[in-house]
Amino acid sequence: MAEALRGLRIAAGLSGERLAFRCNMSQTKISRIETGRALPTVIDVERILKALAVPREVVDEILGLARRANVDYASWRTYARIGLYRKQAELKSLDWSSHVMRHFLPAVPTGLLHVREYAAETLAPTVVGDPARDVTRAVQARMDRQAILDDPARSFWFLMTEQAVRWRRASVKTMAAQCAHMAEVNGKPNVSLGIIPQTAQVPATPMNIFVTYDDRLVTVELFSGEVVLRDPRDVTQHLNLFDLFWSYALKGEDASVFLEDAAAEFMRQRD
Repeated sequence: MAEALRGLRIAAGLSGERLAFRCNMSQTKISRIETGRALPTVIDVERILKALAVPREVVDEILGLARRANVDYASWRTYARIGLYRKQAELKSLDWSSHVMRHFLPAVPTGLLHVREYAAETLAPTVVGDPARDVTRAVQARMDRQAILDDPARSFWFLMTEQAVRWRRASVKTMAAQCAHMAEVNGKPNVSLGIIPQTAQVPATPMNIFVTYDDRLVTVELFSGEVVLRDPRDVTQHLNLFDLFWSYALKGEDASVFLEDAAAEFMRQRD
C-alpha cells in the first residue's frame, strides 16, 4: 500500500509537500505513510486518493488494502503457545497508552475486574483441543494489570449484561466474591459500571465483547481469537453502540446494589 501511494503521487507529478498541502496533512506524515513507517487510517488514504484524483477502480483497490491493513487478527491458540501472560502484558501496555477505556461485556466480566479465583477459572483450558497454558503466570499478570484502576488520569467504563454477572463460570463462593468485588470497584472515582438487566427492552443485540481505547481502536473478542479494528468508522460505530447499550443500564449505586444482591444470592446457593 505504501509503495502504491508513493507511485501514484509520483505519477501525478506532485511533491510530498504539495500532496500534504492538498490533504491538509503534514509532509512528515505523508513521508511516513509512503515509507511504511506509519499506518494510515482508511480516511487518510481516502483523502490522499482524492487529492491525487486517481480512477475509481484504483481507489477501490487501494482502499481495500487500507481496510485489510487496519484489521489485525490473532488466535487464542497463538497466545497460548507464546504464553497468555504475554497477552496480559500487551493489554497492560494498551491500557497505559489510553485515557478512556470502554468495555462492553455481554458474556463475562473483563480481567480488570476479576478476583484471583475467577481469573484462574476463565484462563484455564475449556474444551478439547485447547492448548496447554501457564495459568498461574497468566493469572498473576492479570492481577498486576489491575493496578491501573487506581490511576486517576484514566477513566474506565464497564458495561455488562445481567447474564455476564450471573453466568456460573466458577463455584458459588467465587461467584459471590466476584460480584462483591465488582461492587467495590464501582466505588472508585474513575470507574463507571453499568449492568443491563434482563427485563430491559433494548433495540440492539449484544453480539460480542468489545473494548474501545479512546477513539483510536477497538478490540473485538471471538471464540477463536481477537480482532483489532483501527478504521475510525469502525471505532465510531462501536462507541455509538456502547452509548446505546449504556442508556439501558443500571448505573452508580443501583449497579452496586444489583451486584451486592447477586453476591448474596450466590452465597445462598450450593455447588
